[in-house]
Order: sequence, then structure tokens, then C-alpha cells
Amino acid sequence: MHVFLWQSNTGKKNTFYFLSCISALPSVHGSTIKTALPVHITALPIPLLAYANMPKAQEIAMSVSNKDKVIALLRALETRDQTAIQYVKTDQYIQHNLTIANGLEGFRELSQALPSDTKVNIVRIFSDGDYVFCHVDYNFFGPKVAFDIFRMDDGFIVEHWDNLQEKPTTPNPSGHTLLDGPTTAIDHDKTALNKATISRFIDQVMIHRHSEAHDAFFAGDNYIQHNPNIGDGLSGLLKAFEEFGKQGIRINYQKNHAVLGEGNFVLAVSEGIRAEKPTALYDLFRLENGKIAEHWDVVETIPPEHQWKNKNGKFGTF
Repeated sequence: MHVFLWQSNTGKKNTFYFLSCISALPSVHGSTIKTALPVHITALPIPLLAYANMPKAQEIAMSVSNKDKVIALLRALETRDQTAIQYVKTDQYIQHNLTIANGLEGFRELSQALPSDTKVNIVRIFSDGDYVFCHVDYNFFGPKVAFDIFRMDDGFIVEHWDNLQEKPTTPNPSGHTLLDGPTTAIDHDKTALNKATISRFIDQVMIHRHSEAHDAFFAGDNYIQHNPNIGDGLSGLLKAFEEFGKQGIRINYQKNHAVLGEGNFVLAVSEGIRAEKPTALYDLFRLENGKIAEHWDVVETIPPEHQWKNKNGKFGTF
């Protein structure tokens, strides 16, 4: 699929046509095309202006790894790199960040809203089939931490989910942050086994609260915790749950939507209730010898539906 911007010859100043076609640009006049979408050049996001007319988009997309496409797209939020849009099917792009509109409109609004000093640091990035998921340190309107997930189709980015929270200014009780720790996946041959382990953990321990099942998932008290409010060890986790209960803070996992993994890193995407509000719960685990050894998370309140800028839902087609 090729994407082009084509200027009209009707005399309308700064009016271009956004086209999608299978082969080369058709040799007809812009003013006679009925399926083209007229857009004003000043309303387009910067990356689209330079690369929407790039030839052989399919060949280019297939020559770059899925991870590198995602890295380019995210870094473009900081660098305003004009090449990254070539990796996205903007006419098919499904957005699950509920504060951003679908497709071309969403790209335009996002590019206009982000401040010029936006910073993006991709700390971890993994892939699982058609999915790429990453752990990102952002700074726009203040420091934030996020998990971003992208789905690929035929070499292009076509769908996006994320979870975002404010970055704490101090470490947790054990001195860890939301982002520090190992970043590279190993044990790739154990991906399926590790994903199955985390699926059981979320179901048995977090959703159905079978406390007797804890020991099956941890190697004693050896457990590194990055949640800003919880200390290391299984003992630290259980102590925190007890304290939350005393304070009337309830975190209820209700449904798991996805489990993605690469080697010894597994991301679980769940929804539930925190402080009586609908909440998205993203949990990243590192496993050693089939046991949970380390945990990072991002927790975000789901806004009420009347505030959504798209109707795809927070979890959508998982």
C-alpha cells in the first residue's frame, strides 16, 4: 500500500489530497478524484507532510523490524522525525488511548498538543508475534511512565494501546523506581511457559484471590518490586495488601485481557476497580526458572465514556 499527498489543481490554496492506493499514483487530475480526502496542509501532523508521498512504502516497511518501527514512531514524538509515519496505516489505525481520536485526526491532534520539549526514553521493548510492547519514560507536561502496545499488520502499525501514570519523585520502600532493573529478554525458548505461568497467576491470585496459591509462583521471599508503594519480597506484597485494606484502598482485578511475552519478560493487561473507579492494570513480570522474580506496573483510571475521543474502548480487540 502506498500513501500520497497530492495537490489539487482547482486553485484552492494549501489544499492537498490524502490518497491510499495499491500501485503508483493514478494519472488523473486531483480535482476529478472522488475518493480522495481533502485536507489543509496546516492541519496535518509534521511527519505526514514529508513522507506521505514516499514511494514503495510496503518495501520500506518490510525491510525494518517491527521493534525499530515502534522505536521510530515513539521517538518522533520528541524529535519530530518526518519518516516515522511511513510505518503506520493511518486510514486503518485503531486507537485505544481514550484521549486521542482514531487515525489521521488523532495524529494531527497529538502533534499539535505535545509541547516542543517532549522527551521519550524507551527503557524496554519486546515483541510477541504481531505485537510490540514497550516500557517508556516520557516527559510531556511533567514526567510520566507508560506501557505502549502496538499491533502490526502486513508490516505496518495498525493498532495501539497504552497505560500511563505520573512518575513518582522518590523510590519505593526498597529503593526501586518504576523503571530501573534488567531490560533485555533471555530464555526465549521459555516464552510460552512463562506466559502460561503469568496467566495462572493473574487468574488464581489477582482475580480469584486464592492466597494459598502464592507460594507456587514465587521462589521464597526473593522478589524485586517496583510498585512505588510496595517493598520487596512476597512478604512486602502481602504487607502492602494488608495496609491497603486498613486504609480502605481496594484494588480488585476483574478480567485479564491479554498476556504478551518475550523470553523471561511477560506483560499482563487487566482491568479492575481501584478506589471504586474503573482501572486499567498493566503488570510486567520478569521470571527466573519459572518463578516471578521482578515486577513493574502502571495503573491508570479509565475515564467516563462521555469523555472518550474514540469508541474503541480501553482494551478493544484484545
